[in-house]
Amino acid sequence: MVRKRASRQLGGFAAAILAWILCSVSVGLPHWRVWCFQEPMDSKPSITLVGMWKTCVQHQESNSTISTVCYPYTYEDTFIPLDIRVAQHLLLVSSFLGMVATVSVFAVLWKLFSGKLPKKATHNPFVFPGLLNIIAGSFIFLSALYNYLSIIRKAGIAFPPYFRTPSFPDTQKVGSALVMATFSSFLFLVGGTISLSFTLSRRSHIHSNI
Repeated sequence: MVRKRASRQLGGFAAAILAWILCSVSVGLPHWRVWCFQEPMDSKPSITLVGMWKTCVQHQESNSTISTVCYPYTYEDTFIPLDIRVAQHLLLVSSFLGMVATVSVFAVLWKLFSGKLPKKATHNPFVFPGLLNIIAGSFIFLSALYNYLSIIRKAGIAFPPYFRTPSFPDTQKVGSALVMATFSSFLFLVGGTISLSFTLSRRSHIHSNI
């Protein structure tokens, strides 16, 4: 009976895995903020992709081709704004917490379905990974919120001269990596909530037997 009640934990486990994958992929992509320039010139890019760990600048060449040059960040770079610095650390912590939570849920599910979990146990074995998933989802949400606010405020970045991009774009819009991270935070929260909800199901089963 307990195994049947834990079947929905498999859905939460799948949601958490997908969330961790999306989080890990979005961290490495530069498509968090898309800077657009209306009249590209030799000294002005057509599009600049601002990511959490690198910025990619696209220039329109004379033969109508677009060249892309990416500049990764280092901890010595002083031009990186505080919101990106904070988001960098939050995303790294979230990715680590998501990985630990995924391993923990897998271990609990294996014990549960193999019958190695103590039958008389009254505690929720999914509490630890559930809390980790919720914390990871909250951190990713804060990182995404920082970027959404920067786009709304049309915040600029004082890039060094060799980036060949202005400090302020003509327009800013949300990038695909930012959408991916936002969806990741939602899936983390869903997976964590499902894990924590196992406590009520377990208790109700115990009371029904009594």
